[in-house]
Amino acid sequence: MAQGPAPEPVIEFRIDRHTGVATYLQIVHQTEHALRLGLLEPGDKLPTAREVVEATAINPNTVLKAYRELERSGLVEARRGLGTFVRATLGSGTADSPLRAELDEWTGRAKEAGLDREDVEALFGSALEAHFGTMTKGTS
Repeated sequence: MAQGPAPEPVIEFRIDRHTGVATYLQIVHQTEHALRLGLLEPGDKLPTAREVVEATAINPNTVLKAYRELERSGLVEARRGLGTFVRATLGSGTADSPLRAELDEWTGRAKEAGLDREDVEALFGSALEAHFGTMTKGTS
């Protein structure tokens, strides 16, 4: 019985070696971010450690450490011989929410006004602090 092509991964990790954030934490944060946006849902399969290593050129133990951290927090579960699957979601802000559309419009206006990424991040961070208090977790 012939099988079709493998499904596209639900998430692709991007590693930035210049942030000072540990690589495994970047994977954890990106996964949490995707869960908050609704890009990952319960039942979705995460890429295998081998797939992440091939795409990012990081050590397989780093991927496994990140997946263990996500498993400890109850967000994913490893199924022996099958892979690692999303178990829970975070937040309620989906990628197609009206708030996301408003934020996209605002970001576009900020760019047109000549602000660069760092300016926008500073403004947004300031607004977050004003409404939610000091952020204690690193950004993804």
